[in-house]
Amino acid sequence: MSLFTTTDGTQLFYKDWGTGRPVVLSHGWPLNADAWDGQLRLLAENGFRAVAHDRRGHGRSAQPWQGNDMDTYADDLAQLIEHLDLRDVVLVGHSTGGGEVTRYLGRHGSARVAKAVLLGAVPPLMLRTDANPEGTPVEVFDGIREGVRTDRSEFYRTLANSFYGANRPGSEVTQGRLDAFWLMSMQAGLKAAYDCVEQFSATDFTEDLARIDVPTLIAHGDDDQIVPIGAAALKSAELVRNATLKVYPGAPHGLTGDYEEKFNADLLNFIRS
Repeated sequence: MSLFTTTDGTQLFYKDWGTGRPVVLSHGWPLNADAWDGQLRLLAENGFRAVAHDRRGHGRSAQPWQGNDMDTYADDLAQLIEHLDLRDVVLVGHSTGGGEVTRYLGRHGSARVAKAVLLGAVPPLMLRTDANPEGTPVEVFDGIREGVRTDRSEFYRTLANSFYGANRPGSEVTQGRLDAFWLMSMQAGLKAAYDCVEQFSATDFTEDLARIDVPTLIAHGDDDQIVPIGAAALKSAELVRNATLKVYPGAPHGLTGDYEEKFNADLLNFIRS
């Protein structure tokens, strides 16, 4: 296994496939780098070096008690990039991973980064506040915390349906895809999974988005039941300079089938442009 150790002594797992210009992908909650396997293979087969890590507390990475916060996630990403001495990087983040990428750019700048892709990403702010009335009520996130705390296995099994839109009429999402979501989710440590709910829901990325100074693709499904597009991509596209917005009509949070193929094509075109 490929592992590196962060400055606070946490071992993080990562995949490093192919050669060429580096593309570093950050996964959503509560998954791990395996969620990107299709894109990792696609990128490596098309002449890119595709890298993805398991966030601390998730997958095959260590499960420390401390550091389950967005600043540390961004610092871990920075240390991975420095560990591999990657430059001219394309950063890609899905959901919470989009928050991680955004905080990285706001906190560490773009000296090593050429472009960014935010897919179904949580910025600028998921939580409903007086200043963000389009956001999701705190009671929804309290319910997520309670589900993780009391019976995470059953909670993840149910969550998979809305994550992939399997609860919509005519959905063709396979049981295998839903089972894979459950399996990856169960590999996340309880403490990390619980703490991360606060991070993806209540972190305000507005200032980070304003600091992004590289071309950025913002892609989002307009039937996303996990990160509703109105409080996310539509706002982020207004805050990021040189942003390109791609909306996938009818697409859920987790892309499969034709939706995934469309994103894959857009991803390659954006990296090559």
